[in-house]
Amino acid sequence: MTNADKALEFIADGMTVGLGSGSASEHFIAALGERVRAGLRIRGVPTSNHSADLAEKAGIPLVSLEEGLPLDLTVDGADEVDPNFNLIKGYGRALVREKVVAASSKMLVILVGPEHIEEKLVKVLGGRGRLPVEVIPFALPLCKRRIQELGLASQLFMQGDKPFVTDNGNYILDCVVREIKDPAGLENDLKSIPGVVGTGLFVGMADAIVIQRGDKLDVRRRTGT
Repeated sequence: MTNADKALEFIADGMTVGLGSGSASEHFIAALGERVRAGLRIRGVPTSNHSADLAEKAGIPLVSLEEGLPLDLTVDGADEVDPNFNLIKGYGRALVREKVVAASSKMLVILVGPEHIEEKLVKVLGGRGRLPVEVIPFALPLCKRRIQELGLASQLFMQGDKPFVTDNGNYILDCVVREIKDPAGLENDLKSIPGVVGTGLFVGMADAIVIQRGDKLDVRRRTGT
């Protein structure tokens, strides 16, 4: 059994499910599609155009966020997870929609592993050195300057010789980070910059973490969930 299979245990007939983006979510979407083809009745709300394409091919009925509110749960991956269930997400470049869908859900289930598991389970966020921040293209010069004033270097994420454009029509700045000792404070500082649409910091949003190490699975729940 994989962590994607284990996450299916959170799903019940009639639910509306947020579908994350990235490799872990791709495995979950495929597993969920098998269940749908076997008779499970659910609706999905994708967090990216790519996830929407995968879900449609898997036979998962999709609805808009407006039609799905409130979502029963979202299943997604993460690039870093700390012991307090805070996350860094966004290496797959869908961070804003992922955060919107997660915030629209009663529960957020995060899949970790089996790839890069030791890099993703960190004591303090920032261990992998990158924090994606989505910005409006017009505001790029201001955002870079204000982020620099916060003490963070940043680099525009490129696709070939052109800036990568998100599904929302925006750019991504990869901020160089080390230990983020106050994730909530950094989130507030970054979000206060005009032109910043969202960051890869997901603070206090995850409810359960499904960790796969080889054939072993570990399900951790945040206290009170």
